[in-house]
Amino acid sequence: MRRQPFGRTGASVPVVGQGTWNMERDGRAAAVAALRAGLDRGLTHIDTAEMYGSGRVEELVAEAIAGRREQVYLVSKVLPQNASRAGVVRACEASLRRLGTDRLDCYLLHWPGRHPLADTIAGFEQLLGHGKIRAWGVSNFGVDQMERAAAIAGAGRITCNQVLYHLEERTIEHAVIPWCVDRGVAVVGYSPFGSGRFPGPRSRGGRVLAEIAGAHGATPRQVALAFLVRSPGLFTIPKAAQAAHVAENAAAGDLVLSAEDVRRIDAAFPRGPWRGLPIL
Repeated sequence: MRRQPFGRTGASVPVVGQGTWNMERDGRAAAVAALRAGLDRGLTHIDTAEMYGSGRVEELVAEAIAGRREQVYLVSKVLPQNASRAGVVRACEASLRRLGTDRLDCYLLHWPGRHPLADTIAGFEQLLGHGKIRAWGVSNFGVDQMERAAAIAGAGRITCNQVLYHLEERTIEHAVIPWCVDRGVAVVGYSPFGSGRFPGPRSRGGRVLAEIAGAHGATPRQVALAFLVRSPGLFTIPKAAQAAHVAENAAAGDLVLSAEDVRRIDAAFPRGPWRGLPIL
């Protein structure tokens, strides 16, 4: 599994991790087994949130990582309505209890909300000072919002920006990715398979993926993941509920596409014009 620095934290994190959105729907035993299978295959970046299953997913993650916490780069997120200075601290402490750990490797604001960003960042910095988180970042932030956060926090404080990114939604390539990469902010793409809308085998794009996959002895989904992490600073967090899918995702971390592969995928899935920051 290829790894790279996660922002300016110094942590070496696999480019392909494990997302957990809606994992409470998969059944506890299946979800825990899938996460453990991912850890076995090097998918040690696990992303979750207090919102997922109203805390139930954090409890699933706790079971999956029990006895293996040191292997995991663990990320959770605070809901915007909880992101006052004191609220951030309370929410983090609740997440830590559900996760059965004493610290998060990174803690994110799930999306911009009504609380002043300065208060949210102050809460993050308080948690950092108390050792309850090792880094903090944001999710679903556009460039203007990133600029405001950086102006408040100072250079080098924002570790990552988690944003929607898949083959048919490449809007962040216009400005968000360049801004983040230039400043050492990790970009973590969520829903890399398009939330159930992965290109079908009979579509033009699907045929391109299949041809490239065949040349590499890979699958179309592995090719898609490899494209999404093709450049330094990019990470992806697919969710998998079955061991076979976990293995497929993990193998994508070592797949290197040629310049011609990238050109063909780019042509088959054009990023299109800037349409504003996409959010699920």
